[in-house]
Amino acid sequence: MIRASALGAIATPFAEYLLRSLGLDPKVEPNATYVHYVAAGAIAVTAMLNYVGVRWSSLILNLTTGAKYGALVLLVLLAFLVGQGNFGHFAAVGTGAMSPGLFGLALVSVLWAYDGWGDLSFVGGEVKDPERNLPRALVLGTVAIIAIYLLVNAAYLYLIPIDRMAGSPLVAADAAQLIVGRAGVGLVAVVVMVATFSTLLGSILTSPRIFFAMADDGLLFKRVARVHPRFHTPSVAIVVTGLLGVVWVLFLNFEQLADQFVVAIFPFYALAAAAVFVLRRREPDRPRPVRVWGYPVVPLLFVVATFFILGNALREHPGGTGLAFGGILLGVPVYFVAFGSGSARTRARGQM
Repeated sequence: MIRASALGAIATPFAEYLLRSLGLDPKVEPNATYVHYVAAGAIAVTAMLNYVGVRWSSLILNLTTGAKYGALVLLVLLAFLVGQGNFGHFAAVGTGAMSPGLFGLALVSVLWAYDGWGDLSFVGGEVKDPERNLPRALVLGTVAIIAIYLLVNAAYLYLIPIDRMAGSPLVAADAAQLIVGRAGVGLVAVVVMVATFSTLLGSILTSPRIFFAMADDGLLFKRVARVHPRFHTPSVAIVVTGLLGVVWVLFLNFEQLADQFVVAIFPFYALAAAAVFVLRRREPDRPRPVRVWGYPVVPLLFVVATFFILGNALREHPGGTGLAFGGILLGVPVYFVAFGSGSARTRARGQM
C-alpha cells in the first residue's frame, strides 16, 4: 500500500502537467479521467526501464535529477535578481492566528519533500563500496534537498504574499509567471514533468528491492525473489510494484495517495530509528563501520518528532489518517496466516 500510493502520488502530477502543457485542463472532465490513465502509463514506462536494467534507468535518473535541480536553482536566481518581489512579505509570516494542530498537520506533507533518504538503502546491495558511498550520498543528498527546498520557498515568498500563496494551487507557476510572463507557466509545466518523472523513476528503482528482499528472506511469496537471467534485475518484484502502482493510481486522486503514503511510511521510519537502540544493546560487539551521529539524542529526537506529528495528524484528520493506519494493521493477520510459519523457519535458520 505504501509503495503503490507513492508511485501514484508521483505519477499523478506528471500526468496533470503533461495534459496542461497540451492545453488541456486536468481538473475538468474528461481530462480528469485521462489523468489516471496517463499516470498509469508513466508507471508502466518507468517499470519497463527498470526491468531491462539498472544502468539505463540510473542514467536517465541522473540526467533528469540534474535538470530538475538546475531549473529550481535558475528559478531562485531569477526570482531574486529580476523578480519584482518584496522582502516585506517575510515579515507577514507568522503574524496571523495559527493553530498548532493545523501547523503540525501541514508538516505531514512537508515530510514528503524530504523523503527519499530511506530509499537509498534499498539498493545498498547494488552499490559499489556501500560503506563509503551510502553515507556520503545520504548526507550530501539530504543537505541538497534542505537547501533547495528552503531557497525555492523563500523565492516564492519573495514574489507572492503569504495570504495570496495560500489560495494558489500552482505556486511555482504563479511565481514563474511573475518573472517571465505567461511563458513561465509553460516552463514550470516542463520542469514539473521532468522532476516528477525523475522521482518516479527513482522510486520504482528502489521500491521493488523491498519486495525482493522480503521474498528472499521467506517473508513474501518466494517467486518475487526471482532475478531475470538476462537483465539481472528483480524482474518479478518490479512487475508486482508496477501493477500495484497502476491499480492505486487508477482509483485514487493525488491527495488520497499522498496522505496515505506519508502517514503510512513514517511509523516505519520511526521504528527503524528505534532499532538502533535495540541493536546496540543486543549486539554491542558487532562491527559498525557507519555509526549514528549524535547518538542517542539524534535517533531519539527523530522518533519522538515522528510520533508527535503522526499523532497530531490522527487528531486533526482522523478519517484519512485512520484509514491509512487501518490498512497497515490489516497486514498483521494476513502476514501470520500466509507467512507466519515461513518466518519461523527463517528465524530458525538464522540462529543455526
